[in-house]
Amino acid sequence: MLDPSSSEEESDELLEEERRDVLVAAGGGSPRSLPPPPRDPRGREAGAARAASPSPSVLSEGREEQERLQREEREKRLRLQLYVFIARCIAHPFNAKQPTDMARRQQKLNKQQLQILKERFQAFLNGETQIVADEAFCNAVRSYYEVFLKSDRVARMVHSGGCSANDFRDVFKKNIEKRVRSLPEIDGLSKETVLSSWLAKYDAIYRGEEDFCKQPNRMALSAVSELILSKEQLYEMFQQILGIKKLEHQLIYNACQLDNGDEQAAQIRRELDGRLQLAEQMARERKFPKFITREMENMYIEELRSSVNLLMANLESLPVSKGGPEFKLQKLKRSQNSAFLDIGDENEVQLSKSDVVLSFTLEIVIMEVQGLKSVAPNRIVYCTMEVEGGEKLQTDQAEASRPQWGTQGDFTTTHPRPVVKVKLFTESTGVLALEDKELGRVVLYPTSNSPKSPDLHKMIVPKNSQDSDLKIKLAVRMDKPPHMKHCGYLYALGQKVWKRWKKRYFVLVQVSQYTFAMCSYREKKSEPQELMQLEGYTVDYTAPHTGLQGGRMFFNAVKEGDTVIFASDDEQDRILWVQAMYRATGQSYKPVLASQAQKMNPKGGNVNTDTSPLYTDRGQKHGMDEFISANPCKFDHASLFRLLQRQTLDHRLNDSYSCLGWFSPGQVFVLDEYCARYGVRGCHRHLCYLSELIEHSENGSVIDPTLLHYSFAFCASHVHGNRPDGIGTVSIEEKERFEEIKDRLSSLLENQISHFRYCFPFGRPEGALKATLSLLERVLMKDIATPIPAEEVKKVVRKCLEKAALINYTRLTEYAKIEETMNQATPARKLEEVLHLAELCIEVLQQNEEHHSEAFAWWPELLAEHAEKFLSLYSVDMDSALEAQPQDSWDSFPLFQLLNNALRNDTFLCNGKFHKHLQEIFVPMVIRYIDLMESSIAQSIHRGLEQESWQPVNNGSATSEDLFWKLDALQMFVFDLHWPETEFAHHLEQRLKLMATDMIEACVKRTRIAFELKLQKTNKSTDLRIPSSLCTMFNVLVDAKKQTAKLCILDGGQEQQYHSKIDDLIDETVKEIISLLVSKVVSVLEGVLSKLSRYDEGTFFSSLVSFTVKAAAKYVDVPKPGMDLADTYIMFVRQNQDILREKVNEEMYIEKLFDQWYSNSMKVICMWLADRLDLQLHIYQLKTLIKIVKKTYRDFRLQGVLEGTLNSKTYDTVHSRLTVEEATVTVTDAGGLQGITMKDSDEEEG
Repeated sequence: MLDPSSSEEESDELLEEERRDVLVAAGGGSPRSLPPPPRDPRGREAGAARAASPSPSVLSEGREEQERLQREEREKRLRLQLYVFIARCIAHPFNAKQPTDMARRQQKLNKQQLQILKERFQAFLNGETQIVADEAFCNAVRSYYEVFLKSDRVARMVHSGGCSANDFRDVFKKNIEKRVRSLPEIDGLSKETVLSSWLAKYDAIYRGEEDFCKQPNRMALSAVSELILSKEQLYEMFQQILGIKKLEHQLIYNACQLDNGDEQAAQIRRELDGRLQLAEQMARERKFPKFITREMENMYIEELRSSVNLLMANLESLPVSKGGPEFKLQKLKRSQNSAFLDIGDENEVQLSKSDVVLSFTLEIVIMEVQGLKSVAPNRIVYCTMEVEGGEKLQTDQAEASRPQWGTQGDFTTTHPRPVVKVKLFTESTGVLALEDKELGRVVLYPTSNSPKSPDLHKMIVPKNSQDSDLKIKLAVRMDKPPHMKHCGYLYALGQKVWKRWKKRYFVLVQVSQYTFAMCSYREKKSEPQELMQLEGYTVDYTAPHTGLQGGRMFFNAVKEGDTVIFASDDEQDRILWVQAMYRATGQSYKPVLASQAQKMNPKGGNVNTDTSPLYTDRGQKHGMDEFISANPCKFDHASLFRLLQRQTLDHRLNDSYSCLGWFSPGQVFVLDEYCARYGVRGCHRHLCYLSELIEHSENGSVIDPTLLHYSFAFCASHVHGNRPDGIGTVSIEEKERFEEIKDRLSSLLENQISHFRYCFPFGRPEGALKATLSLLERVLMKDIATPIPAEEVKKVVRKCLEKAALINYTRLTEYAKIEETMNQATPARKLEEVLHLAELCIEVLQQNEEHHSEAFAWWPELLAEHAEKFLSLYSVDMDSALEAQPQDSWDSFPLFQLLNNALRNDTFLCNGKFHKHLQEIFVPMVIRYIDLMESSIAQSIHRGLEQESWQPVNNGSATSEDLFWKLDALQMFVFDLHWPETEFAHHLEQRLKLMATDMIEACVKRTRIAFELKLQKTNKSTDLRIPSSLCTMFNVLVDAKKQTAKLCILDGGQEQQYHSKIDDLIDETVKEIISLLVSKVVSVLEGVLSKLSRYDEGTFFSSLVSFTVKAAAKYVDVPKPGMDLADTYIMFVRQNQDILREKVNEEMYIEKLFDQWYSNSMKVICMWLADRLDLQLHIYQLKTLIKIVKKTYRDFRLQGVLEGTLNSKTYDTVHSRLTVEEATVTVTDAGGLQGITMKDSDEEEG
């Protein structure tokens, strides 16, 4: 705070910052730390300017404004005081270190970065980037973009600061791992290579082209800043946390001497001594905090003693920098369990003179010699230098005309008052001279306070030397070892040491953090002549002692039974000595000069300030003196720490890292140091931490449940007496606060589990939901030793998941806007909305399984119950939409297929409550649909066959194709339903097979009748050509045979029989139509043979024809008899063979047809010849039969009739008879057959 003496601009600037950065002050602080703010000098003028009778509203506003300004002023003063304590912790830590084993936090994403990320992925999907990718990768990116990036849950998590780039990459990696595993194997390309390639492309899309090179550097810098911070960075961080201005920090820094380690160590010793005195006062007055048992009061005092002793030991263990490596650190051999007032007793081990041996480094630089006249200019001169008791060094040689060197010699000594000798020599020219001639010398007695700059020193010259004014310019620099705190000449007089008042050279030596010694030294001595340990002494300014001669400025060191008086020659030296000894003694009283005390406190009274005179005026000017001089032991550090931790956590959650509530290493270090130094109890710290974390979590921030678990476990262990930090006392306040925190935490965890899809979207943060469940189990425990029964935890989780089902479905319907649609939409629109809602529900269940099932691995049945509850809510909307559908509407079957396909593969949901409800709804619909389809198909068969034109369509006729398609479509439809209940599914399959059997049987029978009727209408002459309609009917039967195997046979492989065996029926029908067709074509042959019967021997027509032919042959060329009839028949056979071969689809049936045709033809011919066994064939009969038999044999052999059928006994009989007849004709009439013979010949006519 700046007092009214500061400038008006500076005050306004502070007020502006206070208004912007108001902090809530913690209660319970010392009244001395919050003095009333100074009056505003402008207040009187403002009041005078007001009206004489202000209105009540104006007065109220004025009071509110005044109260607000006073509150802000108090908060500002509190923050400044707190910053003083923190700055001291940072400046001289002795308990904590910055941890290096904390998990590195990732940079968090903000809204703008998320929007940029969406635009980059959208640009990739639109083909606007240069990234080459295949279709599979594009599909993966599209799914990631639609499902994850555009999710409102992800947007909320980004807004809460719980998402990092690493989270986004992990989600994409898990998605593509599933996709890549489902891809087929590719030779030479492993799936790991595909994954790596896809992730590299993802990184390229994520970074964007413009950030390709920038991002790695920025990430590297941020990672460094997250690990270890320097003191300057820590100061700057806590300035931001507490709203401290840079000017205020600089004033505090200088006034507190934060860069002076000795001052900070002394401040710590004073603080610890104050804490010991406070504990002693508490023990005397019996004013304790309220504990759960009376026995803990004495234990509390012992804990205070132990904690202070531990801090003393920590401070003592800090190394003190020594002047040489051989100096060993002395530690106080103090028991940590000893009484806290034993420090400095005479029983302590005293220091010996060898314990305070110092080590100094001297630098001697010889510049030049002046006034050298006794030596010729061309003579060689040089200098030597030595520290008495040490080695001797020599400069380079120089001519007497220019005796300049600039040579430096480095020496080490243990003498606080060393003797330095420098001599000037010239080389001797005499032959017998053994040593060079000494021209002069100088003896110096440097100390650590001696000037370091070069200076001229008059040299001592030999007698009769011409160089009476010989001078040497040199510099002697003697360093001050770090553990030598002050040195100089003082007069001293004591009762035990320095018993004679005289001037001595004193050195204040720090042996360890708690051990200082005042030592007096003689020249050329390493060990002190006398020494005095300063423990227990109190130093202060005193008035001059008239009886002592020597010294003008007096001060003394007092201890029970001993008083040592010191005096210096000037005031400044006395001030420096008193300050150094004040820091060394660790006394709480701050020595103040009488003149200064009168100036600072003109009304009298004790002034206890902690600032040095160098900064006192400046600190007072800016109003910092009260914060600097405040006694830390009089503050409620528990309340201050609560404020500090709250502000630090707020700052941490608003920085650029996804911290999830974890402090940075630098923040942990400062908080640890503060707690240890100012005695903040661990339980209080963690209770405050838990309270803040719970509050932030309730307000939407993402907090790591592992962090909550750690703090809660610490508090639970402490409250139940397990001493996690060695503290065994438990206050009533701690226990009550713990129970309150426990209830809040339990409610928070149950709420998070109920909102698990939104608190942990897509399983982020990784493992958080599982850790939350583990923490819930810990919170539900009655104590730390007795585990809670699993059923109780299960009961709580079940209750949470029941709420989660309602929450998830409510938000889903709000997203789909289902309520608005269901109230006013048409039945078709309702069904469409319910179908869309079903897709969303399935997606929710799949995401739960994918991202959250691992967390609920202990209770998989609870997640199944949650899904059932969720689906039961959906069933209400589904039932409403289905009830609104018109009767005999089949548009709802896709809904069943969608839901059933999702449920039937789930171990827990298959045939569950909702699944059975779904089946109950659709069973009547499926049965009704099959009934109607059966009736419809039967009617279509009847009408189709009545109007059938038997034109070929695909594998059969139009009616048969329609029949088989409908039967197949119906069976595929029912199969695609994948009915989950086995018995009903078998019933449906059996019924459809029976239906197919009946339908095909009806079709086959009607086709058989139509075939016979059509065949009867054809003629029996050689002009007969088998109509295509007959072939189509034949094909219908063939196709029916094929379709039977698919439509009429169950999965077990057994044929379904209903009225008759459908396969037997088809085979029998095919046999019948083959027989009918063969009979028809054979009747044509019979007609031909009946024509040949006219030429039978002994008939009138035969005699008439023979006579006519012989008579006509004398005058004209008569054609060969019987050739037209044979050729016509052969043409009939060949063309019908071609028709059958071309238009009948089944080769097996054609072969059967041709086999019967050939066999029956041969039988007819054989029977015809048998009837004429006693008659000789007419030559015309013979010639016709020979040609018919030979051509029939050859044609059917070409059509694939087997040799066994061709060369049957019937054929052999016919062949033998015709061969005999041929031979007879040849004997009786050599030219009668005209080349027609039964012998095989390639030259025969076709």
